Formats: sequence, structure tokens, C-alpha cells
Amino acid sequence: MAAVSPAPRFSVSQLSAANPKVKSFPSSFIHFRFSPSRHFPSSAASTAALSFLRKTFKTSISCSAAPSRRPEYIPNRISDPHYVRVFDTTLRDGEQSPGATMTSKQKLDIARQLAKLGVDVIEAGFPAASKDDFEAVKAIAEEIGNAVDEDGYVPVICGLSRCNEKDIRTAWDAVKYAKRPRIHTFIATSPIHMEFKLRKSKEEVVEIARSMVTFARSLGCEDVEFSPEDAGRSDREFLYQILEEVIKAGATTLNIPDTVGINLPSEFGQLIADIKANTPGIENVIISTHCQNDLGLSTANTLAGAFSGARQVEVTINGIGERAGNASLEEVVMAIKCRGEHVLGGLYTGINTKHITMASKMVEDYSGLQVQPHKAIVGANAFAHESGIHQDGMLKHKGTYEIIAPEDIGLERANEAGIVLGKLSGRHALRDRLKELGYELDDQQLGNIFWRFKAVAEQKKRVTDADLIALVSDEVFQPETVWKLHDLQVTCGTLGLSTATVKLTDADGEEHIACAVGTGPVDSAYKAVDLIVKEEATLMEYSMNAVTEGIDAIATTRVLIRGENKHTPTHALTDEPFERTFSGSGAGMDIVVCSVKAYISALNKMLAFKRRVPAKAASSSPDRTPVSA
Repeated sequence: MAAVSPAPRFSVSQLSAANPKVKSFPSSFIHFRFSPSRHFPSSAASTAALSFLRKTFKTSISCSAAPSRRPEYIPNRISDPHYVRVFDTTLRDGEQSPGATMTSKQKLDIARQLAKLGVDVIEAGFPAASKDDFEAVKAIAEEIGNAVDEDGYVPVICGLSRCNEKDIRTAWDAVKYAKRPRIHTFIATSPIHMEFKLRKSKEEVVEIARSMVTFARSLGCEDVEFSPEDAGRSDREFLYQILEEVIKAGATTLNIPDTVGINLPSEFGQLIADIKANTPGIENVIISTHCQNDLGLSTANTLAGAFSGARQVEVTINGIGERAGNASLEEVVMAIKCRGEHVLGGLYTGINTKHITMASKMVEDYSGLQVQPHKAIVGANAFAHESGIHQDGMLKHKGTYEIIAPEDIGLERANEAGIVLGKLSGRHALRDRLKELGYELDDQQLGNIFWRFKAVAEQKKRVTDADLIALVSDEVFQPETVWKLHDLQVTCGTLGLSTATVKLTDADGEEHIACAVGTGPVDSAYKAVDLIVKEEATLMEYSMNAVTEGIDAIATTRVLIRGENKHTPTHALTDEPFERTFSGSGAGMDIVVCSVKAYISALNKMLAFKRRVPAKAASSSPDRTPVSA
């Protein structure tokens, strides 16, 4: 039997000599950065190094551990080179999805949830787009931007602006109330954009970018982000030139957008690496990524950018956004959490992932954009296992087919809760189950849900999780009440015209009744609602789904409407007219009732928005200007 040589001994200096990378890690960070197997290819050396570190520092080495506190916020610098800032643009880019218009109250609710998540930056909107957008950004800056927790965390509140003084001044007037305000300004740099959209030379574009960053700093804003729009198709040398100039002018973050989603991960990662290597002064700013999902590569490109040196990632909840959407916050954050230490060189974020599920559900319901069942992390099937082989493996050890535990994102497995809800269940059991599903409701919200739950439980033997989710969506995630359904009666069939009688209650509690005939029960009911509300609207989409199987299933209805008015705003970048659309949802065991509730929900959202945009303002200035950056 061959003799086994004793394992070698190492001092810190010997470890450094054996692998220079060890020098770059402060001893206080060894517990989560140092990986013996990676730094020492020899198995014996790896084991000895691990043993030595444990004895020397009297601590365990965990590859998945992370610091308990995020680095102190400094606009143009991060003290820990492995920390990645998370910049959420759900309320700006995400809201540009068709039908995703949200009211000011809904935006404020989402901003509160983003703060619970712990995002570093909230891009609250585009203040110059409309009076409503300005007021929403200002409200978020005043409330969320001043809510400092016990650890000193408070999110940066950011407003987007084009490269002109009016936009930048308006953005500053909205965000300046926050403790950490930021202006994000942009101008296109790709040849196709400069020639056909801007109609400006390279020299003119550089001068505009430089002067507008200087102007933003002159207002008193110490945190200015600059984006060269369509950087993914821009000339490299021109990018280095314009980025150098805005750094000199005072930019603190340089955001590199793949605006049309054309880059592959290898290309985008190389773009970030090239910018980092060739832009003078780049060491004095933070590099950021903003990746669109036109080819389904936004998450991969974002991670490639972070691996190449970007230390801010721009993302949205559920990946919503223009066209095919943006990089998804939950995908990027969980990828960094799962693989950051082992594959991405020790990268980590400050996100509290247990609030992901609630954020996803809130954005889904407020925006009206349903999450596809097989969506990574937050889809209904993300933690479902139907294959017999998979089920067998899961029963033996969950790690066989799951790399993420649902509990990590604030979701508890339904079959482990031990609670079956029915008509005898009380408020405590309902609250516990909703909390396990990721919903944190106050007493008033719980009270509203409870009576709806009891009504359903009287008609169904067992109330499922899907039923509860539908009820929460119908009761909690609704716009401000302008009109509320009080009563509905319909007659329909093959023997005559369908008729509907509708009673609505307005915001003052006054009741209004109308009758109408139509081609079916839903059509006649919608016409009766129109007679009461007296607001012209076009129904663009109508869909209905059963949330569970069986004849007694709860149905959910989603509608999309477009308001009819004379004041059609114009897109600032294309000069093409566009119209806002508004979504609404309803749930219930009566399909006609839930259809009417969905229609009223969409009308309420439209009316709540109109009340914030007076006719004079609408006629004199664009109502909203969606942008892509």
C-alpha cells in the first residue's frame, strides 16, 4: 500500500505566493470569497488550504454566504467591487408595455414593494411625459425616497429625461425631494438613430450629451446617469469618445443599453469589457447594463455584462417593458444568488428575495400583464413537478430537480402548509395561508377578502390556492374606486334579445340604474354600464379563464379598453400619435358578474388617470411620451 504523504501546511503568505489572486481578497471577506478548489487545482492542496483557513480565522467557509450589510451608497463608486446595484425600471420602462398604464396610487404601492425588496435604485418614471407622471414620481420621491430603515438603507429615486434642459429640469423638480435623487438622461449614438431620428452629426451629439450632463449637475444633482441609446449598434470608438466627455462633465453612472435586443451574450459582455478598457476616466464611474429581450437574451446579456465589469443592472419585475420586455429582476437576482460566488467571481446583490413573489403578483395585477405559467422563478409552473421520474426524485430529495427553494422567493409549498380551507375556516387560517402564498395584507384588506372567501366556501367544498389568488386580485389589486358594481340582473337565451339591468354606486355613495339590450348578456351589461358612466371607451381585448377545474370554478376576466378623446398625445421620438390603453380584471363564480367587474375596473383606472390630467393641460402639452433607453 502506497504511503500517504502528509497534507502540506500553508501560511497566508504561502497561500498568496501559491496563487496571487488570494492577495486581492481582504481577510474579512475570505469567508465568502475564497474558493480553495478554484484557487488550488490539487485536491490535497485544496483540502489543506481549507483546513488552514478554518483554523487560522476560526470560521467556516461558505461559498453561498454574503455580507450582512450592503456597501455605503456613493454615486460613482462602490467600496466592495463584488457588489452589484439593482436598478428597477418597472415604473418607467415597464409601464410602456401596451395596456400596462398604472395610476399614481398603484405606482406608489409598487414603489413601496420595491423598497421592501431592497432595490438600490427605483426609476420612478419620466416626469416630463405628463402631469400625472410628474406627480407620481414626486410622490414616490417624497415618501419612498425618505423612508430610511434601521440599517440606513433608502432607495435612490431616479427620473428619466431626454437630453434637453426642459426635460432635465422637470426630472430634477420631481426627484429632488428624495434623500438620494438621480437624473437619468440619454441620447442616441448609433449611426441609424443619428442619421434618421436625430439628424445630427457625431460632433453635435457629443456636445449635446456633454452640455446636458453639465446642466444636470448645475441644478444641484450629484447623481447623474447617462445612456448612449442603442449602444449595442454604436461605433466603439465613438462610444469611448462620448462616454469620456460625459465623465468629464460629471456623470456618475454610464448605462450601456442594448436598446433593440440584438446582441448575443458574448457580444454584450465584450462591449462592456471594451468600454471598461478603453474609456478614459471609466474608473471614476459605475458601468450599468440595460438589455431588451427581443431575442430572448436580456437576462443572459445582463449577466454577461456584470461578469465583464458592470456593477449596476437595469431590470423590471416580471421582465415587462417595451416590445418583448426587459431583463427580469427575479431572473437576474436569483441567477446571481445561485451562481454569483461559483461562476460570476463572487458577485452579490442587496435584494431580499423573500419579497419577490409579492412584487411579481402586485405588478401582474396592477399592469394587467399576466405572467406565463412557465416563466422562470415566478411562473405558476416554476415549482411544479408532474413527471413521474421527477416526482420520485423530489420525494427522495428536493435538490434532485430544484435549484431554488420556493421559500427563497417568499412562496411556501402548498402541500406542506397543512391547512385545508373551507367554509368553517376563520380569519387566522386565511391570513396564514395568504402569507404562505406571498401576500402580506393589512386588517382592512383581509376583512374584504374574508367575506368573499366565505361566500365562495359556501358554494365549494374546498377553496384552493388558485381561488385565493383570484380573490386577492379582485379585491386588493384594484384601482381607486370611482364606480362600484352594486347589482346586476340579466336575461338571455334563444327566445329574445339579451337584456341587462345594472346598478352602480359612485364615489359619493349615490346609486345609478340603467337598462340596455345587446347581442348577449355581457354586451348588454357593458352597454348599461356605459349609459351610467357616460365615458366613451372601446373594448380592445376580452379574455376569460377558469382558475381551477370543475363546474364550480372561479372565473377570472381581463379586459383592455381605449378611451376616446380629442387630445391624442404624440410620441416624442417618432412624432407618431398614440393612445393610452387601460386594463381591468374581475373574478367570481358568475362569469357575467366578473366580466362586468373587469370592465368597471378598467373604466376606474381610465377615469382616475383622467382626473389627474385637466383638459387644458392635455390640450396644450403631450399627455405621455413613452421612450426607449
